[in-house]
Amino acid sequence: MKDSVAEEHLYLAFSHQYRDSIFPLHTSISLFLLSYCDCKLFKVFLVPTGEDVGDQCVTKNLVGDLEVHLISRCQLPVVVQSCSLPAVVMKDDKFCRAGLSVVLRHIIQKTFKADPSKKDVLELLGFKKTCLKACAEVSQWTRLCEISIPLAVERFLTASPEHCQTIPPDILLFERKLGEPVRVHNDDKIRRQKLKQQKSGAKAAVPVFRKEATEELKPGEVHEHPASSLELSVAFSKLLVQEAPDAINREAPHIRRTKTSDLPLLDHVFAEGLYFTMTDIVLLPCIHQFLVSSKKQGKTPVNLPLISSWYRRVQEIPGIKKAAGKCNIELLQLPELMSAPEQQLQESSLVPDELEEDNEDSHFIGGPRPTMTKLMENGIEAKFSPHPCPNWTLDWTSLPCAVSPGEGKMSRDRALRKQQQLNNLVGAVTKLAKPGDVIVDFCSGGGHVGIVLAYMMPSCQVVLIENKELSLIRAKDRSDDLGLKNIWFVQANLDYFNGTFNIGVALHACGVATDMVIEHCLRVRAAFVISPCCYGFIQNTVKFKYPRSHQFKEILSCKEHMVLCRFADQTGVQLSPERRLIGKQCMGLVDLDRAWAAEERNYSVQVISMEPESCSPKNNMFVGIP
Repeated sequence: MKDSVAEEHLYLAFSHQYRDSIFPLHTSISLFLLSYCDCKLFKVFLVPTGEDVGDQCVTKNLVGDLEVHLISRCQLPVVVQSCSLPAVVMKDDKFCRAGLSVVLRHIIQKTFKADPSKKDVLELLGFKKTCLKACAEVSQWTRLCEISIPLAVERFLTASPEHCQTIPPDILLFERKLGEPVRVHNDDKIRRQKLKQQKSGAKAAVPVFRKEATEELKPGEVHEHPASSLELSVAFSKLLVQEAPDAINREAPHIRRTKTSDLPLLDHVFAEGLYFTMTDIVLLPCIHQFLVSSKKQGKTPVNLPLISSWYRRVQEIPGIKKAAGKCNIELLQLPELMSAPEQQLQESSLVPDELEEDNEDSHFIGGPRPTMTKLMENGIEAKFSPHPCPNWTLDWTSLPCAVSPGEGKMSRDRALRKQQQLNNLVGAVTKLAKPGDVIVDFCSGGGHVGIVLAYMMPSCQVVLIENKELSLIRAKDRSDDLGLKNIWFVQANLDYFNGTFNIGVALHACGVATDMVIEHCLRVRAAFVISPCCYGFIQNTVKFKYPRSHQFKEILSCKEHMVLCRFADQTGVQLSPERRLIGKQCMGLVDLDRAWAAEERNYSVQVISMEPESCSPKNNMFVGIP
């Protein structure tokens, strides 16, 4: 991974052009970010989604100074063919980044690495560089921005006139989010400054970026903003690399003594709070298309005052109008909207059904024993199948150092336990695999499972899928040291991998990730060997509701099932033997529910305890065969 500033290939889907955008919107968003960052480090390819897309319509009205190439899907690198676009591939075609957020974050990081003076680009990643880093499968905010709003706008643009009369629920949800109080790191200081401003009746001086200022900004130039506020002052001061107003001044005693709970709340300036981030870049092309379409239908966004303010404010950011011009996006000049009619405000409080929390009010006695007793009275107890190969082990002493989990920089004791865990998974996979099989190591981390499998089974193709970039880079470096040729690396959320494979593997897939891996395997009729983890993080999501199986659903409510999940996490060695036993039984019941759900789809599934059980507090393992 030493050559990370070298040219990489960026693949973007292309379905059609509509007005001033290329669709799908994920492609317009990616091109807009490239223009905003003035990034020419990627060779860009458009991949038509249909058969009848020609060169002429692809290049028409495209980004002015960006060279774009046309490529058919069958010409894509094989690893990219298994992923959703957008995707970025290194020149060796073995390391792929897929999915909108992952690709955008990579563009930002690579732009800054090539030119460290572009600190404003790096700031797009937000506090601790975590902007849209959480997986869309478990983060409602990431899902809303990365998936739901772009899809909602695309549907709105293609809907018949009678179906365009109502605002998409996901747009309304964004409006509601903009009205929620902002929580930022160290916000106590800013909230005290806001209290001071309110008591003095003063207005904060807010920088306003005029049209000419977007070309050559004069540091320190400040104008009075018509809707001035401390939040705006803080947000734009950061863009000017200035100290926030009064941030270093000591507060008056009556301000200093005010309880935190009595301080005024902060208002949104941008999508994620006070500061301009990658999320604003993602949402701008989407909201722009929605507003343009609404305008053509003769509608004004009177019931979206916060989105209208946000849309105007984003245009004041240096470089936004220039990037829009490159992309042939003609940003609208919206009138300022002060408030929405009462009825429309009520409408904007509606939340899409899939984002509603489960408000089921089931009556049950808390704690694991009543729930376990309820299952036992219905003939359901934790069941563990005999281990198919309890004494199977790799000869670790004969393997190269880079194969050993100790290479992942862990303690000797932890490395020994990791070896024992790998003995269980690799042994089970060895019994299932045959030459030519594709084996996918989901949630691969540093590649402990995948690298061993690729080394031990050179006739199989191994794919490592992991969301965390640094973990996957470590795995790639270990693989390069071993000279492995039968291994690919995919940095992506699980939903962005859609390839076919024969065996799915996961060691300690966290919470809902275990169910996601199982679902991927069921979809392609692949065998699976999975060790679950973090049962306490299991929760209902858009795609998964608990319990999973019909048998458990007939007996337990969701809340009762969650009791089992919480207590299944209580298996740590520091706990009493009795509590660890209850934890193990709860683990067994949660996994029995998962196993039965897979068996309902014509699978044979065994729940097994790894050997030795001391190798991990989370020592359950599934072996599923279609």
